[in-house]
Amino acid sequence: MPTNLPLPGRPDEITLPALLARNAADHGELPALSWRTAPEAAWTTLSWSEVRRKVAVLAAGYAALGVQRGDHVLIMMGNRPEHWLTDLALVHLGAVPVTVYGTSAPEQVAHVARHSRARLALVEGARELPRWEPLLGDPTAELERLVVAEPAEAGPHTTYGALYAAGARRFDSEAFEKAWRETRPQDPLTVVYTSGTTGVPKGVRLSHRNILLQSVRLDRRVELPEHAEHLCYLPFAHIAERILGIYLPLLRAAHVRLCADPALVAGAVRELRPVQFFGVPRVWEKLAAAVRAVLARLPEEQRRAVAEANELARAHAGHRERREEVPPALAEAYARAKERVLDPLLGLAGMDRLVWTASATAPMPLDVVRFWAGFGVTIMDAWGLTETSGVCTVNSPDDFRLGSVGRPIEGLELRIAEDGEILTRGATVFDGYLRSDGSVEGASDAEGWFATGDVGRLDADGFLWITDRKKELIITSNGKNVSPALVENTVKEHPLIGQALVHGDGHPYLVALLVLDPELAPAWAASRGIEAPSLAALADHPAVREEIARAVETANSRLNRTEQIKRYRLLAREWSPESGELTPTMKLRRRIVRTMYAAELDGLYEESPW
Repeated sequence: MPTNLPLPGRPDEITLPALLARNAADHGELPALSWRTAPEAAWTTLSWSEVRRKVAVLAAGYAALGVQRGDHVLIMMGNRPEHWLTDLALVHLGAVPVTVYGTSAPEQVAHVARHSRARLALVEGARELPRWEPLLGDPTAELERLVVAEPAEAGPHTTYGALYAAGARRFDSEAFEKAWRETRPQDPLTVVYTSGTTGVPKGVRLSHRNILLQSVRLDRRVELPEHAEHLCYLPFAHIAERILGIYLPLLRAAHVRLCADPALVAGAVRELRPVQFFGVPRVWEKLAAAVRAVLARLPEEQRRAVAEANELARAHAGHRERREEVPPALAEAYARAKERVLDPLLGLAGMDRLVWTASATAPMPLDVVRFWAGFGVTIMDAWGLTETSGVCTVNSPDDFRLGSVGRPIEGLELRIAEDGEILTRGATVFDGYLRSDGSVEGASDAEGWFATGDVGRLDADGFLWITDRKKELIITSNGKNVSPALVENTVKEHPLIGQALVHGDGHPYLVALLVLDPELAPAWAASRGIEAPSLAALADHPAVREEIARAVETANSRLNRTEQIKRYRLLAREWSPESGELTPTMKLRRRIVRTMYAAELDGLYEESPW
């Protein structure tokens, strides 16, 4: 059920610090944040009153380092308490926290640092320092200081512990309360950098009003017990975890459990038996694979019983999906199968108490949705963008269509343009992209419509179905955004490679088709005494293949992990307008190339690259 906690004002008139003040006053003893330092360690927990005290001290510590209202402060850390508490502390000062993906390449870190004009960055430890320290002496960046969470790895930089100690000495309750009360709903709450089709990260500025309205409206669509726990494991650089792991818990006075290592999520689910779980499609795929592995080891008789229970569960979900009354005989049979067969199996994975399961950030494969429906787990697919403060449309347990991304949340309008592109407007849509001078470049038209870049259709019942992506951005099954142009241009810097297509939408990693340059490749070969009668012969030459492998390796060293090419196929025939791969203006026709080379691309995913 939606939260019944009273708000300290209208959703469009309050700020995030007002929610923390309410939680400390009205729910001070309830658990707010838990974490542990090792997989087998005990959980450490802070109550809401303790969270607010620590946030106040940290705010004083950051103020002592010169952080002022409106400043951007960069954070590159995992899901640990220093990150979560710092985010809130900066907001209470009127500063703007900006989380940077931990997998970001040095060039991307440098761009965000320069573009945001941040003077301070908080990093985790030694692994991050080589990407940040060169910026301290860079005249094109304004970065002045680093704060390091791990004290043994800080070197000459300020430690988080020292910052906190300084805050404790300088803390002034009156100044703390005055600072956050000066914040207005239209003030920026965070900036989330998201890659555009050019590969240059764009700063999406979101206000308190954007986020509070998004949280309230999403809460009204999500059926959860009061103060439900949330297992927080996705990066805070992603809008989904910022909503689910920071902002929505403050609205609901809920309990956040931080999982610093995503590889440990399955174990944490088994231990905690959560009532809600959000996973990007790749997570649901991995969990499904684990369940299938368990089923494969069961005796034939048990497997048959599970299969029969699966069919009952899918039939039961089908009636709910159509909003039909479930026939009494089916309801009784399903209840019996759930109790005797399905719940015991789900209990082994810690998933027997789930009442809300969801996915977003990338299209959910329908076979995965159907698989989980067979266990009574109906995954509520949603759709949205960073620019829309997260969710635009969402399915709910009593109002869903499997395969769709649901209906619009309250207060958000959708319109399908003539070319099929989805347009949206509403108070949760951002004001615009941050410019390097601190101003904002509007992205909506004169009537307030924002072009999402996605193509879809609305059915007669108002459910949205995503049919294509107008923009070229790749979204992997892990929910990470990748600019294919950035990756392709990086690998094409080697003279042997004339053309490239990167593929990976809905997949866990990227693969590529590479084409030898018909002019430079023969010249390169001749300069090394390599004789070959054709490009096809060159493509098969061991020396050429070794050089291509080095070219890909060099390109990968300049890209972050998500952008790296794991496998590739070297082609000898050049793409052209005549053969259909290029437009008349020599632009790559991605859909045509993917269709023409479907077998080759599928083959690159048949074996694991690791």
